[in-house]
Amino acid sequence: MQKITALTREQLAVCREELAAAYDKLAARGLALDMSRGKPGPDQLALSAELLDALLSPDDPKTVKGFDVRNYGLPEGIPEARALFGGLLDMPADQVVAGGNSSLNMMFDYVATAYAKGVCGHPAWAGQQVKFLCPVPGYDRHFSLTEFFGIGMIPVKMDENGPDMDEVERLAADPAVKGIWCVPAYSNPTGIVYSDAVVERLAALNAAAPDFRIMWDCAYIVHHLTDTPPALKNLYKAAAAYGKEDQVIMFGSTSKITFAGAGLAALAASPANIADIKKRIAMQTIGPDKVNMLRHVRFFGDADGVRAHMKLHKEILAPKFDLVCQMLEQNLGGKGIASWVCPQGGYFVSVELLPGTAARVVKLVKEAGMVMTGAGATWPYGKDPADSNLRIAPTFPPLDELKAAMELFCVAVELAAVEKLMDG
Repeated sequence: MQKITALTREQLAVCREELAAAYDKLAARGLALDMSRGKPGPDQLALSAELLDALLSPDDPKTVKGFDVRNYGLPEGIPEARALFGGLLDMPADQVVAGGNSSLNMMFDYVATAYAKGVCGHPAWAGQQVKFLCPVPGYDRHFSLTEFFGIGMIPVKMDENGPDMDEVERLAADPAVKGIWCVPAYSNPTGIVYSDAVVERLAALNAAAPDFRIMWDCAYIVHHLTDTPPALKNLYKAAAAYGKEDQVIMFGSTSKITFAGAGLAALAASPANIADIKKRIAMQTIGPDKVNMLRHVRFFGDADGVRAHMKLHKEILAPKFDLVCQMLEQNLGGKGIASWVCPQGGYFVSVELLPGTAARVVKLVKEAGMVMTGAGATWPYGKDPADSNLRIAPTFPPLDELKAAMELFCVAVELAAVEKLMDG
């Protein structure tokens, strides 16, 4: 197949006419597609329908040790929920705090506490110059949270192994750098899993700031699309071997496992960090939603129950990701204008386009009836310097709508590339 980038100007003009006609035909369908967020589809949410009845009766609202979950108390969460997340994160239950439905909320609270009071006895970040390392392409909500607090964001390029560790080690020598965001398993949006070597170097990181934190967002650690998923090395255990366990703050949730708006979240960390966090929680709440915690524990039983449940998700999601990758290959493969990696898990497919075309693709698909995550969203401040990365979120639409969306996307990518080449 001849690369579009190798076409003559005359050939590009013919190609543009053909693509414009194909685009107009697709736009005339009157599509109304939403591919903007990685939301579970209705069929995924239905997998957890029995969760609503998991307490069975009002006569049985107590934990194994007899605590009535309807009442105040246990601000760190019920022991069973802490154990459930301990099994998922491979951490001791007493080093886990279970919370409400949002791990992002727990991340926000941690950063807010660092600003207002400092963490583990270190000075408050307020009044200091504070920076965070941001692997790119990365998670837009990490970046918006960081920007909200006025923290400077430093992009660090990602490859198939994780963030560029030479850059991370160099930048962490600045005492103003207080942390790094990481989605280590099925990274958002690239879908890569951090290699053992990258995890080991993060574990051994000699950060200049004594309150430097690796914000380890385990959002997709059980969201596999294959039966032989890659393994992720345990960062906390590796860091503890270097005496750096206080640098690690791990997060997880069931938001894309049960109900996205009514799941559980958790934080896991060193004993020193947990003691510090519990002081804050004691001022923040008299207790989280323990009814929902007990409901989840009874629904799953333990971490293995969660893993078994995720196999049901895989059966729904794997065909969608297969369709996306097949259509990308069929329509854009070998044309020299797009590259991608088909992930083994997670919620997204990251596509690198011809530089200078991502925003145009988003505009084209929107005008034809499809909403995507905005160009630049996977970079700090919403500014992708190459205007090249887009995130495809295949999970929510049914297969027929996803097929229509990918037809439109592929035509828009080609059309935007041809326009760019002719203008350039």
